Amino acid sequence: MNSSWTDTIIAPATIPGTGAISILRISGPDALRSVDGVISFKNGKCLDFKGYTSHYGIVRDESGHVLDEVVATVFRAPHSYTGEDSVEISCHASSYIVKTLIERFLSEGLRMAEPGEFTRRAFLNGKMDLSQAEAVADVISSTTSAAHRIAMNQLRGGFSRELSVLRSELLELSSLLELELDFSEEDVEFADRNKMLSLLDRTSSHIDALTRSFRDGNAIKRGVPVAIVGPANAGKSTLLNTLLKEDRAIVSEIAGTTRDTIEETLTLDGILFRFIDTAGLRDTGEEIEKIGIERSLKKITEADIVIYLVDPTSNSSLLEEGLSSFLDWIDFSIQKVIIAVNKTDLLGEKAPNKNVNAINSIVSRLDNEVVILNISAKTEEGVENLKKEIVSMKKDLLSGGDTTFVTNIRHFEALSRAASSLASVRTSLLSHTPTDLITVELHDCLSALSEITGEISTPDILNHIFEHHCIGK
Repeated sequence: MNSSWTDTIIAPATIPGTGAISILRISGPDALRSVDGVISFKNGKCLDFKGYTSHYGIVRDESGHVLDEVVATVFRAPHSYTGEDSVEISCHASSYIVKTLIERFLSEGLRMAEPGEFTRRAFLNGKMDLSQAEAVADVISSTTSAAHRIAMNQLRGGFSRELSVLRSELLELSSLLELELDFSEEDVEFADRNKMLSLLDRTSSHIDALTRSFRDGNAIKRGVPVAIVGPANAGKSTLLNTLLKEDRAIVSEIAGTTRDTIEETLTLDGILFRFIDTAGLRDTGEEIEKIGIERSLKKITEADIVIYLVDPTSNSSLLEEGLSSFLDWIDFSIQKVIIAVNKTDLLGEKAPNKNVNAINSIVSRLDNEVVILNISAKTEEGVENLKKEIVSMKKDLLSGGDTTFVTNIRHFEALSRAASSLASVRTSLLSHTPTDLITVELHDCLSALSEITGEISTPDILNHIFEHHCIGK
């Protein structure tokens, strides 16, 4: 282990001056000794204190005057967050007090911790694997109940346990193949090929499910993408403003006012949604508007939920043509569609509008489910029902607190490599490839899974991961 990870470090775990109390964290072999050099305790020395105990003490400045009264909580190795002797000092949140305390400890030979160094030490000391260490940052940055629940499940080892099961099964296969290599001259098969294929298929299905979960997992962290699309002047910008309850997008009766996408987030029932207002879909010769429309079409393909806004007072033939063209862009296997019939306040009579009948006719010819709602973005009629429908389409993100979602691009890429290696193993088994070559492919899969938990890692990977953690964590 690099010696820079075995000295004693200090960092504020809270932001000075933002509350009543600030916390300083100290970890390393000289943690207890350094505390005795700075804090005077009435009931003994920090070196003698038991773990999981808190003690009142006084800190004096260089002139001997009382700087602050503090509480030091002691954690003894290996029963601490980092696995080292550690102390957490609670002091008043004055920036001056915190700054002076840190300077006192630096004079005792400590150094300032690097970003994520406490968690890095926890990983290096075997207190958690790499996927759990990455989850620490996700827990801290979580802003919704769904994101918090997923991050906590990963921090508690839910993802790690799934990977452990997969690796155990693959290691069993690998050991059987290795055994065959040892007895290759006797032409003996210790691994039943049919059972091996069955196990490979189950493992591949499991890995594929985890890989597919990245779409939802990433959406939970960044916000489920909801594209608001439709022809020009259908009321898309008005709907965005109504959902956000602020004038975020410019609203005008002039067609083509919105020429680029506008994105804003909104939390509904514990799920973060990212609403995207797009340029109106229409034929145009104006170059800038064309670019905006191209971006709108791209956002349609990227969205999990697409709200297609229609104006029931518009030309019937153009409405039907636009709706039919829009539906051709939808991948119903991964996307949900809501057709929002807007401007119901302008319909006047309660009798069905002929355009509404045309919409129902087009949708009825589809083999896929499409939700049709009547709304008025201007008067907010039906908007609450629209919100409820959006949430219901992602209700699976709220259920099953122990469900594993892949939220990290590094994990997704490693799983994708593992899936590719397993596909090669299967092909090789069916084509009776020599056992030694199959073993190499199987080891590639195991290596990819091991990268996720950190059993195989490089300093560059670790530096990249932990530099994104905050100071003091």
